[in-house]
Amino acid sequence: MISAILLAAGSGERMQGAVEDKILAPLRGQAVISYSVRAFLEAGFVDRFTIVYRDIGQQSALAYPLREIDLGGRPVDWVQGGSQRQDSVRHGLLAQTMDCRTVFIHDCARPLVSAAAIRRLHEALRRDEAAVLAKPVPDTVKRLPEGGGLEGVALEDLDRSRLWAMETPQAFRFIGILAAYEHIHRSGQKVTDDTAALAKIGKKVTVVHNPDPNPKLTTPADLDYLAWLLERRGTAPPPEPAADLPD
Repeated sequence: MISAILLAAGSGERMQGAVEDKILAPLRGQAVISYSVRAFLEAGFVDRFTIVYRDIGQQSALAYPLREIDLGGRPVDWVQGGSQRQDSVRHGLLAQTMDCRTVFIHDCARPLVSAAAIRRLHEALRRDEAAVLAKPVPDTVKRLPEGGGLEGVALEDLDRSRLWAMETPQAFRFIGILAAYEHIHRSGQKVTDDTAALAKIGKKVTVVHNPDPNPKLTTPADLDYLAWLLERRGTAPPPEPAADLPD
């Protein structure tokens, strides 16, 4: 059984109040969350969705755009998130059914992920325990001294050929990523993505190069950029017949 955990519980503080909820913001006629759901459906192998929401009000609002998508009978589990991303992911993992074997963890704030990219992750998981979409970092990156300011500092050069920017989805064998997040929870450690959690228990990850745009919606200007990218891609699927969701 393959499950897609869709994270929608973030606070969206950097949107500066431009929209009430960035995951529900309209993007070329659809809510932002709808693009992620459609991409996983188009990939063709996901059996179940878990949507991690912020509060009851948001849950009700998120259910509305999903009624315009034909889920093909796939169940949707609703799970309330935590105060931090890692808490929300753990809650989503703990909600999985006993027959879960593989999970895709995806930030709904990345609506441009393609079905083709999701399929490439799935192929990587046929061989490995974990896989992540990523891009090589094109810029020169410097590291500042720890605890220092910005003036008169000695900059440390980093080898750009070894730097990759992580994206989502990130895909895992379920038993491994659950063990990783339980370890993080017990030890009180902090991580900012799922591969970091897996690394804490000594597991390795396969990096899958994603050549296509998959930016994260973070600031108000990103909405216009995402709309422009979608226009270039020619992606604006018409609404599908309404499908009832489980309560």
